Amino acid sequence: MLKPITPNAPIMVMAFDYGTRRVGVAVGNSVTMTGEPLRTIAAANSDSLFRDIEALLAEWQPNQLVVGRPTHPDGAPHEMTAKATRFGNQLHGRFRLPIAWVDERYTSVVLEGDAQMRDNLDAHSAALILEQYFSELDTKLDTQLDAKAAD
Repeated sequence: MLKPITPNAPIMVMAFDYGTRRVGVAVGNSVTMTGEPLRTIAAANSDSLFRDIEALLAEWQPNQLVVGRPTHPDGAPHEMTAKATRFGNQLHGRFRLPIAWVDERYTSVVLEGDAQMRDNLDAHSAALILEQYFSELDTKLDTQLDAKAAD
């Protein structure tokens, strides 16, 4: 299922906002560097959750997965940090796709005030997580280019 990544080739990325009752999913690519909310999965158990995810992976064929990692405002881990980490590790173990972690402390809080987001809040949170990933990726690339230019 893993698509090879070649230098400068666009990559498809799928992001997840993990919750114990719902998981938000978003997709995007390295060309547009934006996240598009896909859906919120409300699965009865982990087997059905991973079946739903497997179907999305087959449809979208991402090269990279991104998982939001929640923490306290000061960055300290809490119960959901461990659960989201376990979820990401399970994704990697089941589907053999690389996982990137993104700090998602405030994604849901940013969106909760927007009435249009309430029906699909988790998927929109996943889109914000994905855009944060792309922003961090862009910053790393700029830093590498600056370092090469200075040589």
